[in-house]
Amino acid sequence: MTNAFDVFERELWDGRADAYEQGFARLTAYTVGPLLDAAGVGAGTRMLDVGTGPGIVAAGAVRRGASVTAVDADPGMARTAARNVPEADVDVAVLPSLPYGDEAFDAVVGNFVINHVGEPVTAVRELLRVLRPGGRLALTCWVLPPSGALALLKEAMDEVGVQWPDDIPVTPFMEYGNPDAFAGLLREAGAGEAGVEALDWEHVIDPEEWWRTGAMARVGSNAVVLARQDEATIAKVKAAYGRRVEEHRRPDGEVAVPAHALLARGVRLSTG
Repeated sequence: MTNAFDVFERELWDGRADAYEQGFARLTAYTVGPLLDAAGVGAGTRMLDVGTGPGIVAAGAVRRGASVTAVDADPGMARTAARNVPEADVDVAVLPSLPYGDEAFDAVVGNFVINHVGEPVTAVRELLRVLRPGGRLALTCWVLPPSGALALLKEAMDEVGVQWPDDIPVTPFMEYGNPDAFAGLLREAGAGEAGVEALDWEHVIDPEEWWRTGAMARVGSNAVVLARQDEATIAKVKAAYGRRVEEHRRPDGEVAVPAHALLARGVRLSTG
């Protein structure tokens, strides 16, 4: 069932594949290895990558010798993934509905996708449906409320006094962005052996590129809100953003911003 948040997400990501690949996808690449490890992905694993984006996780699984199927809700993202990972079978599919039979995969992974669905519990149940009994599910999400790299733009907007519009929904996943709640989500959906671990790292950015491929490219809800502002307000936000960036500049001149995520894992219980 599609709700208002799902409709907003389809509009949000339409036409954003290139900008996402050039910017934000590089931040999410850190978690690919831990995600695949948690799902037990190796040679011969039949793996589904949900919300593949530009195909970074799919490419990592192919390098491990897995048989990879990947889906994304946005056709542009799916085309990008198919170009980047020609070894994978790439489809367009919108959670919570997947075009695959029951028990079709040994492993299902999703890198920062569960926070982009309108009904998280229903979505996880669908991911478990396509897993074989004993198959592993692994999902990442951001720690919420956002901080570090994820919050640079929002904190700058807050400093300037930009108000959040009533017509832009907040992710329903907000209540699950902590370890206990994320594990509880998997258990509620029916996963066994549910567990969550924290993933923390520093991401080196070029501040101007990060601004161009994120804030000015309308990648993410914050950027959509910023795009509605007048030029003077945008300039004030950029100045505030610049001040916050400088707080993370190292002695060697690089800007390294912290990132905080969660990795959840579970298994499909036996149907017997």
